[in-house]
Amino acid sequence: MHFLRKICRKLLPLHDKHIFQDIIFIMGIFNKLFHKKETEAKTGGMEDYMTLVRVYFQASVAANLGINNLAMLPDLRTFKTSLRVPTVNNKLGVGEKSHCRKLMKEFYKTDDLFFKEIDQSIRKNCRKVTDVQTYMFQFQGFSQDLMMLTGNLMKYKLRLPSFMKRALYTMTEKTVNDIFLKNDYTDAGVIKAVLAIRKYNNRLGFSQKWVTDFVYQVVMLAKKEPKPADAKE
Repeated sequence: MHFLRKICRKLLPLHDKHIFQDIIFIMGIFNKLFHKKETEAKTGGMEDYMTLVRVYFQASVAANLGINNLAMLPDLRTFKTSLRVPTVNNKLGVGEKSHCRKLMKEFYKTDDLFFKEIDQSIRKNCRKVTDVQTYMFQFQGFSQDLMMLTGNLMKYKLRLPSFMKRALYTMTEKTVNDIFLKNDYTDAGVIKAVLAIRKYNNRLGFSQKWVTDFVYQVVMLAKKEPKPADAKE
């Protein structure tokens, strides 16, 4: 609730009831998605961000391929029904993309490049409905390997306080650059992860800038997550 009050004060004019209703609905959707008690909810945190990323991917897939079966797109279905997002021009995905993009810009200051590259990647890789499941698995593997590897490579750098955002972004940028260009790693586990990430991204087609922004956003949100001791309190 503290997060919501902070966001409302910062972003919302007092008369804008529609956006406030969106936030209330989001609290419910994320609590259900992650099976958390109300006292444990971390609205606006890392898990919420990743959920909205998945929603945008699924909305883009639906709009690109003309998919109208929400059962194929579970995160999009929950998002659409919980926020009551109307279907635009009888085409699933168009209005949902716009709504998700608006929320991500308001909550996380996500720039247009992030969404543009997702749309380009989906157009390149999802030319028919049967491509969708493979593509989603590839992105899941890519993001999991990427987060694990950057966490391993950056280690103590992640202990920097959140107010040193510029320094942390620069370090993230260098780490991502090394993952794609450096070839003198010696640890077998790191080499395996690096090769897997490069292989995934050869298919996905994201720029290093996109990857850097994605990792940096997750890192910054993770730093704000309460530690286990704090959560118990």
